[in-house]
Amino acid sequence: MKKAVVGGVAAALVVAAGTAYWLMRGNAGAGAPGSGNSVAAGPATPASGLSASGGGPVSVTTVRALKKNVDVVLETTGTVAALNTVDVRSQVSSIITKVNIREGQFVKAGELLFTLDARNDEVNLAKAKAQLAKDEAALADAQRQLTRSKDLMAQSFISQAAVDTNQTLVDSQKSVVAASRAAIDAAQVALSYNRIVAPAAGRAGAINVYPGTTVQPGGAVLVTITQLDPIAVAFNLPQRNLNDALQTLRSGGGKVNAVLPEQMGRKGSTIVGKLQFVDNVVDPNSGTVRVKAQFDNADSTLWPGAFVNVQLAVRTLADAVVVPQAAVIQGPRGTVVYVVDAQNNAQARPIEVIYAAGLDAVVNGVQPGEKVVVDGRQNLRSGVPVAERAASATTGTAPAANGASGAGVGGMRGAAANDASAGDGLVGATVAAK
Repeated sequence: MKKAVVGGVAAALVVAAGTAYWLMRGNAGAGAPGSGNSVAAGPATPASGLSASGGGPVSVTTVRALKKNVDVVLETTGTVAALNTVDVRSQVSSIITKVNIREGQFVKAGELLFTLDARNDEVNLAKAKAQLAKDEAALADAQRQLTRSKDLMAQSFISQAAVDTNQTLVDSQKSVVAASRAAIDAAQVALSYNRIVAPAAGRAGAINVYPGTTVQPGGAVLVTITQLDPIAVAFNLPQRNLNDALQTLRSGGGKVNAVLPEQMGRKGSTIVGKLQFVDNVVDPNSGTVRVKAQFDNADSTLWPGAFVNVQLAVRTLADAVVVPQAAVIQGPRGTVVYVVDAQNNAQARPIEVIYAAGLDAVVNGVQPGEKVVVDGRQNLRSGVPVAERAASATTGTAPAANGASGAGVGGMRGAAANDASAGDGLVGATVAAK
């Protein structure tokens, strides 16, 4: 009984295998030449309006290249520095009797700052004056003696030698009088050291002494006077811009803008000055040269030691062709932009960036008035048809909308693959767009 069941199952399997074989063979022959079920083979014809890559025209936004004059501006960071800073010290040993200024006060040149104990110098001056009076009296007596001796010699009462002796006495006494007058001048100079005045106009810093403080020559700083108006900003320029800086200096200093970082973007925050100094040596360690610009600072906007953003206009590029920096693509085969031709096809155009600043770039290789693709260039390759759309304020969402209106996700991937194989530098464009 078991043998009969096994045999039946085996027979059923053989029949099923044969049936399947004949069915497969019939399907394979359905499309063979000469069979009644043959179908014409060939590439599928793309639908109307689709590009050769399987998608429609790529949606992009464009701008026209402009022709205008562009200022070449060097941007760097500088440090505010006072044109004149003086550490005030005493020149004599004495005691402070009076402080005549307040901390932070603005002082004029020659204004009294400190008064010292001057009694000793006053006494020395009085002694010098008394000595001068004594020497002048001796000189007057010598001159009278000389006059009498000349009269006596005229009457032949004395010899010429006696007259010469009196003449020598007068001359020596004149020298004594001159020395006494010099001693008075020295005493007056020493007395003047007891009145410490401001050597220059500026703002007084912290006062380090008080009445009763003993001071010594070359000792501690009494106060520091810092000039704030005008004021300077020091910064470094690369060696390659040295000639530009020198040319600007020769032409009168040009225009230098300084803005405090915390005031960036505020109206009226830019302070305009002029280039005043270019150092005579390039720092071999950094490859930069130190320069200074001078600014009017009546309202004390700039403060010594503060950091500022500096812009130095060195020259002007006349009739330059300007395109947005967002349109420039940096790729492995060089720098390109996509230009829309008369047939509304995108063409990769090799360019040379001459100068870039802000949102604009001065380039060679594009003619004024040509349409340059700004948004949607990530979906382009040379020869792809484009459809221009109005510029959107939210450019960050434009690529996604563009892909949706074209061939869909699959079409975007195909276009990206074609651009990668063409080497148009889409990766570089993405980095530049950031």
